Amino acid sequence: MKLGFKQISKWLHLWLGLTSGIVVVIVSLTGAIYVFHEEIEDALHPWRFVEAQNRAFVPPSQLIDTAKTYVAGEKPTGLTYGNSEGAAAVGFMSIKKGETSFSVVFMNPYTGAFLKKEEPLGKGKFDFFHFVMNGHRALWLPYKIGRPIVGVATLLFLVLLITGMVMWWPKKWNKKSLKRALLIKRNANRKRLTFDLHNVLGFYSLIFACVFAVTGLIWSFEWFGDSVYFLTSGGESRVEHVHPHSDASKAHLQKNDSMPAIDRAWYQTLATEANPQWVYMTPVLHEEDDSFEITVGQIDGKFYKQNEYFYDRYSLEPLRVKGDRYAEAGFADRLSMMNYDIHTGAVLGLPGKILAFLLSLIIASSPISGFLLWKNKRGKR
Repeated sequence: MKLGFKQISKWLHLWLGLTSGIVVVIVSLTGAIYVFHEEIEDALHPWRFVEAQNRAFVPPSQLIDTAKTYVAGEKPTGLTYGNSEGAAAVGFMSIKKGETSFSVVFMNPYTGAFLKKEEPLGKGKFDFFHFVMNGHRALWLPYKIGRPIVGVATLLFLVLLITGMVMWWPKKWNKKSLKRALLIKRNANRKRLTFDLHNVLGFYSLIFACVFAVTGLIWSFEWFGDSVYFLTSGGESRVEHVHPHSDASKAHLQKNDSMPAIDRAWYQTLATEANPQWVYMTPVLHEEDDSFEITVGQIDGKFYKQNEYFYDRYSLEPLRVKGDRYAEAGFADRLSMMNYDIHTGAVLGLPGKILAFLLSLIIASSPISGFLLWKNKRGKR
């Protein structure tokens, strides 16, 4: 590589690293902690599980009626069924005087029996993983301020990865150069060891760090997500995800039916989805043209392989939108569905999460080792 290009890359790498380093450390460490939040919460909260039974789950209306008795005056905002050993949960979220309150009522999905009311947020209670996520997404600042800072720092981090690759690139591709570039000299002095940790580990984590950065930026900036969709779809524009509307002129069809509409929508969905691993639905509709939405996950512990079902609230007629079935979605839409699971490593199951955890720690160490290298170099002057 030409010397001028490498010098420019070196200059950019230094100053962009010093500018964004503290943000990268915080985002990486909080990300590493959050990777296993589901496993940790499941271990600490036994009421999230029930004994599997050879019988059908109770319908949504029964769970909603039970949950309402434990959260007076609030309307449910979400209802979740788990797998055969998972508890059902009805969530209630409200915002009063600027304070968000979120409660969850857990029930046995086979009997509808109450298990536990959980209030992790609001009312002066501290939730550790919510605290971690606030740091990951917004540095514990107000989201309007913190999220753009994290987004810009992640963009700078992408540039750092590119310039770091330029600086890592050996001048000569011989055995000696490759050994220096690919192996950590464990018996070296402190300065050489710091250099190897920054240089070698940075190279091995490069591809994964790019994946973490890109999947994070899709949430940070709409224009970035649109650009990724455009590239992965072969030039198509990303269509905003909208819910189909119910036909209010058919409201009279609902009056003569003894079964609640949400239960009928539930049973219609189960007639199509024989073995759902988790189900999420909107239990209460607010506008007269709202439709029932039921999301069915086909893999336990993962979000990407899911199907969305929409129903007219009056006629229960199935409604369709683009990309609502995973099997029918194009590559770009599937990639969008996989974004969270890729970002957390869950797409590869437990091994992927372990890999994401270790790589996040390596990424967090890079700004620290880079700062030490810069400090050591300045100390020689």
